[in-house]
Amino acid sequence: MNRLAAAALSLLIASPSLAAISREDLQKALEKNPDLVFAALKKTDKTAFFQYVMEANQEFQAKKQAAEETKEKEALEEAFKNPLKPEIDDKTRVRGEKNAPITIVEYSDFQCPYCGRGFQVVEEVRAKYGKKVRFIYKDLPLVAIHPNALPAAKWFEAISLQSPEKAWKFHDTMFKNQGSLSEDFYKKTAKGLGIDVEKAAKDAQSQAISDKIDADTKEAKGFGISGTPAFLINGIPLRGAYPVEDFDKIIKRLGV
Repeated sequence: MNRLAAAALSLLIASPSLAAISREDLQKALEKNPDLVFAALKKTDKTAFFQYVMEANQEFQAKKQAAEETKEKEALEEAFKNPLKPEIDDKTRVRGEKNAPITIVEYSDFQCPYCGRGFQVVEEVRAKYGKKVRFIYKDLPLVAIHPNALPAAKWFEAISLQSPEKAWKFHDTMFKNQGSLSEDFYKKTAKGLGIDVEKAAKDAQSQAISDKIDADTKEAKGFGISGTPAFLINGIPLRGAYPVEDFDKIIKRLGV
């Protein structure tokens, strides 16, 4: 029975003239003859009825939100017990102190507007915690909706082969200029950074670069991550472009 019928049923049950009819019998009658619901509503105090519907919907939304919050809290508790373990080795490109106690891994898309906000938040976190944080960027281009995300990721990885430090500068420029993403812009940016543009363009089309991006994407999906941005803070997931305060809560609880 839909909510409209349920609301009508509740009102009808409350009517003194129908007190002798069981709820079950009335429900069966309405299910067999749904037109009776609308016929009854025409004779009902519409203001009172819609007030009831609005209150019922508010109650439903409140319960739904409470259930979602409970689910999130349970998931967070589980994450602290069993943090995720992304692939990080000596070859991993790291921004910040290599042995910093806080590791933030981001799965991101250069064209995603939410990732643009995520970039700003990460910069705030890095500025706030300084040497306590190391940052690792992993590629998760959403190719179905962001056609420029994969080419940008390929150029980022290609430039990283020549200079990880210059790759970070390329990374920053892409997020600060998301509306300019294009092959010409990648080349112009690479040239401005002193990169061998011809080599970078060739490397960007290599199988090794494709494999690197595929590995990042596969890892993200293995963690149940399908949207961007998504973060792991010492293995604790934070999905979405959340403000600095949400990073603070996790970092504070980690006690580092």
